[in-house]
Amino acid sequence: MVLHPLSSFKLPVLAGLIALGLTAQSIAQSAPADPLPDYVTAQFGTPPDIPDGPLSPALQEAVEIAFIDSVTQQTWGDAQQIALSQIAQSKDPRIAWLISDMLRFVSSPRLQQSFAEAASELIDQPLSAGAAWGKLTDHLMAWDMPAPPDYLTAKSAIFTNIVPGWERIFVEGDIDWRLVSWGGVLIDDRAFDTTDDLCNCIPAVDNPDVIPAAQATWLAEDDIVFGIVVNGEARAYPRQIMEVREMVNDTLGGRDLGIPYCTLCGAAQAYFTDAVPAGVQRPVLRTSGLLIRSNKVMYDINTFSVFDTFLGKAVTGPLAEKGVALEQASVVTTDWASWQASHPETTVLLERYALGRNPNFRNGRDANGPIFPVGDVDPRLPVHEDVIGVITASGQPVAFQRSTALAALLRGEEIRVENVKLEVDAGGIKAVGRDGSDLGSHQAFWFAWSQFHPDTQLWGS
Repeated sequence: MVLHPLSSFKLPVLAGLIALGLTAQSIAQSAPADPLPDYVTAQFGTPPDIPDGPLSPALQEAVEIAFIDSVTQQTWGDAQQIALSQIAQSKDPRIAWLISDMLRFVSSPRLQQSFAEAASELIDQPLSAGAAWGKLTDHLMAWDMPAPPDYLTAKSAIFTNIVPGWERIFVEGDIDWRLVSWGGVLIDDRAFDTTDDLCNCIPAVDNPDVIPAAQATWLAEDDIVFGIVVNGEARAYPRQIMEVREMVNDTLGGRDLGIPYCTLCGAAQAYFTDAVPAGVQRPVLRTSGLLIRSNKVMYDINTFSVFDTFLGKAVTGPLAEKGVALEQASVVTTDWASWQASHPETTVLLERYALGRNPNFRNGRDANGPIFPVGDVDPRLPVHEDVIGVITASGQPVAFQRSTALAALLRGEEIRVENVKLEVDAGGIKAVGRDGSDLGSHQAFWFAWSQFHPDTQLWGS
């Protein structure tokens, strides 16, 4: 998740938080039942002892003073500092989740240091002030550290008092609120079909204008596009547009689609938004400004229902109550020359949707690993290895290492797993069923696919 040229944070509440040292920078379960994998303890060490049950009245009061009162009253004084010291002395590492939430917004070096020292006491790990948020959060994720009782209440108070617009987002549901953090941008809460309305957000594109391939002279042959075919109609969504928009609500082949792109996990996905239960209005997908394990959190502007972006399932709100789960269409990641050669009748979005952004801005940004906390990563592949992911008829997630699979397919080899068959399409890869039907595959970084599908099978391993 990145800032686009229109983002200039104008948040009145932030002015009042200067004394607090907070500015716009960037669900409690039981303790882990199973032993942590060796690769987790090798990287993150052994978690501290984790108490069970409710907080003592005194500790609960300290939590309210340090985390809730500080943001609602926009102050940090002696009472808050004393409360933070009491929290550190409690040795209850569950409360470190709230320190992580606070650190995401802290800019004051003095306050960063105070939080880092308290968190170090709680998790028994050294934390330096400047890098405390990322290191702390990675440890908590990797250890699957339980959150403190009534965590969502405190977390909601922190987030909604510092950055407005999330009041209807932070609600109970089938979502692990421990893993949710701020991506550094504001919520896109514009109404449907307001593409050109300015906002302090990543602005989705609704009902985009398109042109035939021959007119797309602004695209270079090696520019990356995300290609989708629905009912024989093909369309290319250039990466330099998707990187600054991150969401398109479109109609293709007579079907309504919501198309999120997560720059951080290298995944463009396409969901049919017209196959919903009777009485449900078509979901209009928007960027919330929040992340889970470096994956964007999307929501429906009509109901404020949050979706699991990687799985397409509504996890909060009215759409979760109705069990809405969106079917996927395949997205082929390839270059523009290959796509238009294989799909000469394709259309493509207009250049103006790219907002003048340099198409190569992402290169090298996350070359040394994810830039937001993700916790532990399945070590079978490098974190940013490209994979093609798909779900088999039995419900088994399968990942195919793109480079290895593409080489095998180009040699004429057949790749099948259960009902899944891989095919080369315009230089990219898609998965089809035994009858050639679309199985809704897409490309992603390994860390993202494996974390949202922890039981994934890795082809060839």
